[in-house]
Amino acid sequence: MTEPLFWLALSLFFVAVSLTAVVVVALPAVQAIARAARSVEKLADTLSREFPPTLESIRLTGLEITELTEDVSEGVQSASQVVKQVDLGLDSAKQQARKLQSTTGSIFTGIRVAWKTFTRKTSPPESQRRAGNRLSGSSRNSHQFRERNIQRLELYSETNFELEDEDPEGNHHAFKKKDY
Repeated sequence: MTEPLFWLALSLFFVAVSLTAVVVVALPAVQAIARAARSVEKLADTLSREFPPTLESIRLTGLEITELTEDVSEGVQSASQVVKQVDLGLDSAKQQARKLQSTTGSIFTGIRVAWKTFTRKTSPPESQRRAGNRLSGSSRNSHQFRERNIQRLELYSETNFELEDEDPEGNHHAFKKKDY
């Protein structure tokens, strides 16, 4: 067995068998790789067709969401301004109602005082007023009457009045507005 040609032929035979085995085993792998390449190619075609419109839709959706957010924000601000205006209107109405109440009270008090002044007797002459420096019983009553009227005026009106003159019999009253 020392023949080199035999060993060479046997070596070549084993190499050929090995190469055949490798080709037989590699053939299904090459077919699978070819199928995968075709699938990747189809996927790339699908992505190239579908991806840009999808990205455009996503971008448009983002813009619409931004616009809706701005609209909602403007609506909330508008509602807030309306609420503030209504609140200011209510405050203004309250102030006007208070002024009306005060004015009405002052008018009624003025009418009441005017009526009492016009329905009283006229005042006695100046000499009789000076003569009665001391308070008589009727003068004390008129003084008490005057004090009660001042208290009533202070209660019924935000505008306070004070008696300017009063005769000894309490018949004539002149009022002067107090400034505070």
